[in-house]
Amino acid sequence: MPQIGAAQLNQTTHKRTKPTGYDVPLAIFPDRPTCRIAAGRINLHQTLGGTMQICRTISDLRQAVRLKRSAGETVGFVPTMGALHAGHMSLVAAAKSANDAVVVSIFVNPTQFGASADLDNYPRTEEADQALLTSAGVDILFLPSVDVMYPAGAETIVETTKLANMLHGQVRPGHYRGVCTVVTKLFNIVQPDNAYFGEKDYQQLQVIRRMAIDLDMPLSVHGVPTVREDDGLAMSSRNMRLTPQDRAAAVVLSQSLAAADAAALAGHDVAGIETAIRDTVAREPRARDLVVDIVQALTLAPIDGKPNGTIGIMISAIFGPEDDPIMLIDQREITL
Repeated sequence: MPQIGAAQLNQTTHKRTKPTGYDVPLAIFPDRPTCRIAAGRINLHQTLGGTMQICRTISDLRQAVRLKRSAGETVGFVPTMGALHAGHMSLVAAAKSANDAVVVSIFVNPTQFGASADLDNYPRTEEADQALLTSAGVDILFLPSVDVMYPAGAETIVETTKLANMLHGQVRPGHYRGVCTVVTKLFNIVQPDNAYFGEKDYQQLQVIRRMAIDLDMPLSVHGVPTVREDDGLAMSSRNMRLTPQDRAAAVVLSQSLAAADAAALAGHDVAGIETAIRDTVAREPRARDLVVDIVQALTLAPIDGKPNGTIGIMISAIFGPEDDPIMLIDQREITL
């Protein structure tokens, strides 16, 4: 069955045509082979309708993008930290539906991690990620090392001084500074027309939008809806670190958001909505250190009393043992 949203090959002209819609590729199909061909520092993977270039240096990436630009192609960009799942692939599909060429980066950014154990334990599945992106018809994959992204002597940081240090930024100090710094660098390297981020990290999306506006970056930042497992759990690379028991317990986050939705639509004020969330999560003993933020959408301004308009609800909770905690996040927008 052909994959909607993948670059299609015109059998007469042998040129790629832009898709008119997209779907989320959930599996690697056996009739879509991959192969690696050495080409200096750029590897090539066979994709639908062409080859995926794998670049590990900034100069190689810029040259690859320059060739796309010289052909008059628009460029969509999906920055990731790898361990790809259907949520990431929905970003790729969205990028493919609106751009001639798609660049994906995989870089586990050390500056956005607090505890070193979290960084060390972050899943890395490069070979499987390459296969997924090849199957999806991605044009260019950027796989830089830490030394490439942060060479010796680098000292510049980028920070949204207000948005990065409120709400979840207080729980994860320095996290959004690290995100803004690496995303700014990636935007400067790739220079895309459009960039795609998941709505699951609601605050991160607003932080990046604010940063792009404030720094006059010539691109559009797009949010893509959260992709969920069949039981409602938001897809996350961290989910693969959960034990079966914690994985089963983690669905309480989406259940609490459903309770919040019901409370909001029933006319409860902010305190009542938060109570609905906390009461739901309290029934799951494996969830701890719950953080709840209920804010105005986009601005993240706090809300008192009975909400109206569109509000954003952001939650996080810790699962797993004390010596290897796993923070999961989720979000929901509700329009009243």
